[in-house]
Amino acid sequence: MIKAGIVGGAGYTGGELLRLLIRHPLVNIVFVHSNSNAGNPLHKVHADLLGDSDLHFTNQLTDNIDVLFLCVGHGEAMKFLTEHPIAANIKIIDLSQDFRLKETAHFQDRSFVYGLPELNTDAIKQAQNIANPGCFATAIQLSLLPLAKAGCLREVHITGITGSTGAGQSLSGSSHFSWRANNIQAYKTLTHQHLFEIGESVLQLQPSSAPELNFVPWRGDFTRGIFASTVLQCSFEEHEIRSMFTEFYAAHPFTHLSNEPIFLKQVVNTNKCLLQIEKVGSKLVVHAAIDNLLKGASGQALQNMNMMFGLEETTGLQLKAGFF
Repeated sequence: MIKAGIVGGAGYTGGELLRLLIRHPLVNIVFVHSNSNAGNPLHKVHADLLGDSDLHFTNQLTDNIDVLFLCVGHGEAMKFLTEHPIAANIKIIDLSQDFRLKETAHFQDRSFVYGLPELNTDAIKQAQNIANPGCFATAIQLSLLPLAKAGCLREVHITGITGSTGAGQSLSGSSHFSWRANNIQAYKTLTHQHLFEIGESVLQLQPSSAPELNFVPWRGDFTRGIFASTVLQCSFEEHEIRSMFTEFYAAHPFTHLSNEPIFLKQVVNTNKCLLQIEKVGSKLVVHAAIDNLLKGASGQALQNMNMMFGLEETTGLQLKAGFF
């Protein structure tokens, strides 16, 4: 059994990770850390876990674990590791953005591998520490990687919409139901922080030139899921592009190319990424759909854990879509 600890277990990503780990056949959760909820049972925060676990939140840490998940806010993971030295033999999977870029991937005596399984398979299997990708970054990269390998990325235009859980559990003016309901808004136009990790990943496969990435994200009036559409000029025929994608993702169990139009309900509550291709004249459109809390966060973190410990990467992740 893999002994796991979670820091930041009271948030959305922490809650999703708990739901997965409780049902994982080879994981035992040793502790769930939360300063604000210490002493409370898990179901006090995550009400659906009533009857699933007798664990309580704690403000204490122990080294009696094999892997530590950091489900904390951006900037908080680096602060936590500075204040709480973790034994070198414990693997770390960080779900914040603190260690995703090359310039921040080395911290203290630890080196973090960027945990996109469809790109860094071998490195993840050998890694001691993982920087889990961002949610928008996951959907967009999976739309681009086969094209980057073919060297055909120049100028790329992306629009994407995400549910309210992507903003985290802390309340803000744009996360209240009364604001989100029947409402859509663009935000961080052309400046979204995930562009940096996307750019680094693309350069792994297309080192000769960095494409110009233009991304307009939207806040949507639903709770979970991401739908992203990527547009670029492409000289390849549609059947050639389909072959590129099919070959690139043949060994990856969660990423699938659809022959039909895709939609969010196909992927919500799963660890899948569905892709769809449309070719109109010289323009190519790649649509991608993921669950931002699973393939975009906690599900991918568990997928990385499986790979790090030599397990089949689908273990504990054969989930049913919340279709209706």
